[in-house]
Amino acid sequence: MSRTLRNALILSATGMILILVITAVALTGKIALNDESTVGNTAGNLNNNGYFCEYDGRVYFANAYDNYSIYSMNPDETDMKKLHSGSSSFINAGGDYLYYVAAGNRDTGGDTSFRSAYGIYRSKLNGKGATGMDRCHVAAMQLCGSYLYYDKIDTKTSISLEKVRIDKEDRQTINPAALINPHCYVNGTIYYCGTTEDHYLYALNTATDTASVVWEGNLWNPVYQDGYIYYMDVGNNYRLCRYSLYDDAAEVLTEERVDLFNVYGSYIYYQTNDASSPALKRMYTDGTSQETVRNGTHQNINITSQYVYFNAYGSPTPVYKTSTAGPVNVTSFDAGMQAALSETK
Repeated sequence: MSRTLRNALILSATGMILILVITAVALTGKIALNDESTVGNTAGNLNNNGYFCEYDGRVYFANAYDNYSIYSMNPDETDMKKLHSGSSSFINAGGDYLYYVAAGNRDTGGDTSFRSAYGIYRSKLNGKGATGMDRCHVAAMQLCGSYLYYDKIDTKTSISLEKVRIDKEDRQTINPAALINPHCYVNGTIYYCGTTEDHYLYALNTATDTASVVWEGNLWNPVYQDGYIYYMDVGNNYRLCRYSLYDDAAEVLTEERVDLFNVYGSYIYYQTNDASSPALKRMYTDGTSQETVRNGTHQNINITSQYVYFNAYGSPTPVYKTSTAGPVNVTSFDAGMQAALSETK
């Protein structure tokens, strides 16, 4: 074999190896897209700020005992791990990644070196490799298949519905001048209520990003489960109702005025608005077996497979919990507090 041929073969082999290395690196860094059915969190949790998100055997949560930094744990509150420092909300999970909104402050007197992180971030499930998706303030966010749909706050009076693909390769404005809550996502459809001319139930087809009227009701905060849309009846003192997508019929679940609610499995947890005796209550999804969980005014009702978490209005801590489907037994979320204390030692 001549020296010229041998050198040519060496260069060719070296070139092939280099191509393979570059290809391997590119594939390693590529974000795998999700199935259309992928949902980042339940609509009920996200309507309550998305502080808890259960996914693939783990619970990811914003720990109120540590400035809402992101932790993970097993559903039974064992194996606590801190993943990310900084106040976060609207936690979503899908595929190999977490998505969350960092609630930083961009108004720092013009000194950009001290601006805290804010906007939408993607990280691995272990919290590593955080990447900014959009640097903005966000009012709502849901992972819908391979896209994050979110309400972007541009100014104090301007809000728009945006979407960005999870690999950041595609970002679009869906509606430049409307508040469209994207939390209620079901297999390619976002159910939402009107906020300007009416409060009808709408469906946004995420394949085409076109909307259509589903039902001319008067509703707020729709949550889908098992063929029903659960909602607050705006025209009737915000009582809790549900609408059957199959039968085109609505039914009243409670006549009490409701501030917020969450649906999981067979139960609805809801906060009543009563001047003399407000309370967090629960009932079955058909409106039966109503019972009080805890007297007083509460917020941030987030539900996992084992526990319902909430706190008193205006007091981030203590965080309370009770069994999701078992007997009511309200205790404090001591595991979250202990995990936060161990991080400060």
